[in-house]
Amino acid sequence: MGPTITQRELRNGSGEIMRRLDEGESFVVTRNGVPVGELTPLRRLRFVSATSVTEIFRTAPAVDAQKFRQDLDDVASQEIAPRG
Repeated sequence: MGPTITQRELRNGSGEIMRRLDEGESFVVTRNGVPVGELTPLRRLRFVSATSVTEIFRTAPAVDAQKFRQDLDDVASQEIAPRG
């Protein structure tokens, strides 16, 4: 985890701590010297350009469509009847 901060530091320095969270830093919060919680940044979805995705898939292995379909059929039922 990240650095330890006291409850008082969290209260008095919340702006700075929020900025550091936004930059990806995590914290352990203590009260009377005892750890009581963790502050971690949320995982954010990041935009990936079409060029990047195209480059990634350009080097990906080829997919055998018939084998892929067979693999799906082996594990997924095509029955229309409702389940359970």
